[in-house]
This record gives sequence, C-alpha cells and structure tokens, in this order.
Amino acid sequence: MTSRFDSPLSWLSLPIYVWQGLAVRRRSLRLEPPRHEGWIKAGPNSTAKEPIRILLIGDSSAAGVGVIDIKSSLGGQLPGVVSELTKRPVQLRIAGNNSATADQIRDFVVPHLGPEAYDFICLNIGTNDAKNWHRGKTFCKNFGTLIYALRSKFPKARIVWSGIIDMEGIPALPSPLNKILGMRSRILNRNGKILCLERGALAPDPEWQVIPENFSVDGFHASEKGYREWAENLGAYLVEQITVKK
Repeated sequence: MTSRFDSPLSWLSLPIYVWQGLAVRRRSLRLEPPRHEGWIKAGPNSTAKEPIRILLIGDSSAAGVGVIDIKSSLGGQLPGVVSELTKRPVQLRIAGNNSATADQIRDFVVPHLGPEAYDFICLNIGTNDAKNWHRGKTFCKNFGTLIYALRSKFPKARIVWSGIIDMEGIPALPSPLNKILGMRSRILNRNGKILCLERGALAPDPEWQVIPENFSVDGFHASEKGYREWAENLGAYLVEQITVKK
C-alpha cells in the first residue's frame, strides 16, 4: 500500500539513500547469472499437443541470479509447473540481464529478439528502476513504452508483469535504507499497475513471499525455494489465463 506521504518523505531521505546506499554497494555480494542456452523445455515430446511458448524477459530475476543452476531459477522451474498443470509441452526462452532497467530492456533487448510466436511474455522489471531512484514520471515513460514495444513485436502474446518487490523487506538492505527504498518501490509499483491496466498488460498480485528463506546468500535475489514459490504461483496464474481464453 502506498501513502500520500511516501513521495515527499522519500525525497527528504535522499541524502541518507546516497550515503547508506554507497556503503551497501561496496560490501554487497555480487552474483552472476547461471549459464543457459536456447529453449528450456518441459512436458511430453508428442506433437499431438501444441506447446505453450513463454518469453521470460527482464532483469536479474529473469536471468536467474541467486542460484547456481538455471534449472533452479524461475525460468528453469516455470515450464515444469505449467506443463504439469496443463499436461502440454512448454517451451521457455530467457532474455534476462543483470541490473537492467525498463529503458535498457526496451532499447537494447527487445530490438534484438527474434520474431517468435509466444503465448505469454513474463516481464520482470522495475526493481532496479526503484533502486536507481528513477522518478515516477521517468519510470512511467520507460515502462509504458516498453509495454508498447513488446505488444508491437509480439501482438498475440499476453504480457504478465511480476510487479516490484516491496524493498522494505529485502534482508540485504539495512535500516533506514530499506524503508526509503520500500517507499520508492511502492510508488513505482503503483504506477506500473496503472500502466498495465491502461495498455493491456496483466499485473497479478506478488508471486512470492518476502521472507528470509526465499532469498539467496546475497540477501537480495531469490533462492531456489523463492524461485520455486514464484514459479508455482505464476504458473497457476498463466494456466488460469489459458482457461479464460478458451
């Protein structure tokens, strides 16, 4: 939930954000995304059923940062969840980049994607925009045009935005930095949900709990358990959308 005091309070706290944020950046653990190539597939190999095709695109959460094996990431676990629920083959492609923001995905990733036919585009973006203190208007412009770019390139795909984690609960962030970034993340999350409603994207409720055991060793990215919970909830939501379409 956002408050009308969040924006002015966060701006008054900007000096603390800069001072404490630099200290956290210096001592934070930097993790690399697990290696992967091509499609991640799950389910029967039979051609009798059309595969469900998913593009997972966005920041480090899409890339799978926080786990060692791509099979333990969101993108590695989501196909199996969807296939189990639908009894259909599932194919997923990852286009995730560490530290990416909405404008970077729009400008440097989307133009280089091939003209594949996807049923769903799962968009994980916004945390870095909040962490980098992007203004609300800046995020609205960047995120809104990212949705337009994806809809233009993949007109038949349904875009599902994961939203922005409430950063107040991230273990790696000390107080009061976590409270400051919590306000910024809630502001951008609210704006993003409004844009999704206006521009034809789906924005379900958060897909996993902000609890310590759902975070990796760096205290910032998801653990295998966190990605599993995320995959189960997101997968169930995607299957609901398939049912609604029918």
